[in-house]
Amino acid sequence: MLRLKKIERRSGLIRETFKTAYLKPLKPVVFNDLMDSWPAKNKWTVDFFKKEYGHLIVPVYSANSANPGKKYLAPDRQIPFKKYLEILEEKPIDLRMFLYNIFRHAPELCNDYRKPDIIDGFYDRFPFMFFGGEGSSVGLHYDIDLSHVFLSQFHGRKRVVLFEPNQSRNIYQHPYTVASFVNVNKPDYKMYPALKKATGYEVILNPGETLFMPSGYWHYIEYVDWGFSISLRSNDSYIRRAKGLMNIARHFVVDHSMNRLMGTNWRKLKANLAKKRAKEETLV
Repeated sequence: MLRLKKIERRSGLIRETFKTAYLKPLKPVVFNDLMDSWPAKNKWTVDFFKKEYGHLIVPVYSANSANPGKKYLAPDRQIPFKKYLEILEEKPIDLRMFLYNIFRHAPELCNDYRKPDIIDGFYDRFPFMFFGGEGSSVGLHYDIDLSHVFLSQFHGRKRVVLFEPNQSRNIYQHPYTVASFVNVNKPDYKMYPALKKATGYEVILNPGETLFMPSGYWHYIEYVDWGFSISLRSNDSYIRRAKGLMNIARHFVVDHSMNRLMGTNWRKLKANLAKKRAKEETLV
């Protein structure tokens, strides 16, 4: 199995302690109480979303959305939000909702959470909620804009595995993307020998908890139960923001275009380049 350390859990963290112990060294941490003052902590229940916003038509995705080709990152279907929640309640299912900003359709929901004062630079326009069925997962990747991420869990539990940015070659990052396709749960050391050098973090995120994921951290997310969370993003560095914009341009211009043109052949090419880079790393 991969070498994974447990992530610390903290209560009562103040700004200066967080800055010294976690922000500056870019070290993840779980806040036990960051969302305690939010009305959303108790208000955002399954029944609440069904009743107030069940009419919204939302895009839902399965693992097929990651397959190369013309439907790369395209939703499987669009259905009423209430129907989607009912599907999640019925049984384990690989069906997630992301890349959909519910706050644009229901701006009043923004009154139910607070931007933490633990750090500066929080974005106002880009909070996202994530919903997923029990057993579904989010493949190993890092966030393209290089923001710090505060992931707050409302319903269900999530298993999160993290790797620092300096582990990119050990986990076989695909060139021109923010993705790795290694199996975190069943690492194949024969196919990916550099994985033996990889070290990371692991945590089960419970309702009411917030995970701080530093900029550029790789993360794999698995829905232990079906559930939902919100992601708040912060970036107070102009240099980091510029690098994030370059990432976005490279990903959408190069990777998306080549996926549509070459399909599986483009993925094979990237996989071979990733193995070449990892082999060079093992020789260092």
